[in-house]
Amino acid sequence: MVEQNNRIIFFWGTVVMSLTLILAFIFNRYELAVSGMLIMIVLTAFIPGWRTTLVAGLVGMVILTGLLIYFNVNNGQILKAMISQVYSLLLVIFAVVLVFYLKKMQQNFAYEKTHMTSLFENATEGILLTEKTGRIILANPAAEKMFGYDPQELIGCPIETLIPMRYHARHTGLRDGFYQKPSNRSMGTGRDLFARRKDNSEFPVEVSLSHYQQRNETFVIGFIVDITARKEIESNLLKQKMELEKISHDIRKLNGELESKVEERTLILKEALQRLEQSQEELSESLDKERQLNEIKSRFVSMASHEFRTPLSTILSSATLVSKYPTTDEFDKREKHIRRIRDSVNHMNELLEDFLSLGKLEEGKVGITITRFNVKDFVDDVIDEMKAQLKKDQHISLSYTGENLFITDKRMLKNILLNLLSNAIKFSGEGKTIQVETDNIDVELEITVKDQGLGIPEEDQPHLFGTFFRAKNVSNIQGTGLGLPIVKRYVGLLGGQIHMESRLDVGTRFTIKLPRLDPDMGL
Repeated sequence: MVEQNNRIIFFWGTVVMSLTLILAFIFNRYELAVSGMLIMIVLTAFIPGWRTTLVAGLVGMVILTGLLIYFNVNNGQILKAMISQVYSLLLVIFAVVLVFYLKKMQQNFAYEKTHMTSLFENATEGILLTEKTGRIILANPAAEKMFGYDPQELIGCPIETLIPMRYHARHTGLRDGFYQKPSNRSMGTGRDLFARRKDNSEFPVEVSLSHYQQRNETFVIGFIVDITARKEIESNLLKQKMELEKISHDIRKLNGELESKVEERTLILKEALQRLEQSQEELSESLDKERQLNEIKSRFVSMASHEFRTPLSTILSSATLVSKYPTTDEFDKREKHIRRIRDSVNHMNELLEDFLSLGKLEEGKVGITITRFNVKDFVDDVIDEMKAQLKKDQHISLSYTGENLFITDKRMLKNILLNLLSNAIKFSGEGKTIQVETDNIDVELEITVKDQGLGIPEEDQPHLFGTFFRAKNVSNIQGTGLGLPIVKRYVGLLGGQIHMESRLDVGTRFTIKLPRLDPDMGL
């Protein structure tokens, strides 16, 4: 098509040039030839490329030079011929330069038009252009594909074609109001917008509007985004929220079942001990042996209660707090308490296994699991778990210095710290402060738990870490005498040391020092 247009222009240019040459010879007018050449050069502006114009200019110069010689030299007007030649050549050069300039402008315009067309056609958002009556005059491929129409099929259709039928009446008034007071605006915020495809199916969209004026007529540009995927994600998040609420309910139910199972197992232990007593009576053992068995029974039951109270309290506390964070943006808080419930259940199972086979500690058969963890976060979590056991106006203060990371058995360290804090809370009165001081110097971790409680009599301090031993000033407070012996054994397994300082009616201070363990070590 372009080549055919070029041939037509070239043909008419040749015709014009030939006609003016014939007229120049007939009327003996050199100016007619000049005008014909100029017209020929100007017509080359419609032919792409520089070569045609340049050739036309050179040919024009040659022809005009020959004609000038023909018309003027024969008449003996040499000076006039030279002036006319210079003038004619200047006109030709000016015409060639002018055509070059026009072609340059045409190329720039075509370049910019190509970019605008590419931007319009390759945009991933749907773009619609409407005039003042609301009819579509342009639609890019993305919009046509989004609404299911063939190319150019939307042109001339009213914008209401793309809007669900139930919104037509209202949208007409809104559209007229927009044309009366046009402004750039983003739509869809705080409400759901829907569009209609060619097959009458609907889908959610976001629409932004802008406008411009041309020849005193207002045109509106609509940018349309299909947000079906986003809506599906929001729906999935809502489903996940409901599932999480169900999980929270199940956890509360599980907590009740766990309490029931612990109570059942405690009852089984009591029954087992009762059968032991019955067997002891049948074997006619001495009264001292029978008294010893009764004491073991009482202490073992108390031990189970002592060791399971903390994780059960944590489970109950966290399960209650989970229900207070129902929204999606509180997922991290729910996850934190769910993790504590899971950790406490695991910890309780581990304690049950350890205490039902207490001989493991004596025989050194308790395994060590080496992990690297953040000590500050670890101590904060343990303190948070113990807050449920605090008496009225009691407070735990934490002082932390040194590095963040440390390597040891996290489970054993947690059991040590839980026992020390539990004793500090139990043997301190209301309104007292329990101080926890932690110093991590990388190669050694030092933790101090200091209370303002009853204190330990000096004569009882040497026996404090003996199994089932309890100081005489705490006989009226529930306990088993197993907490500190277990702590000492755990500290020994971790290669550390424990030190105790206590004064009656002033308080007690326990300090443990643990070396950093080799990550590759495991017993």
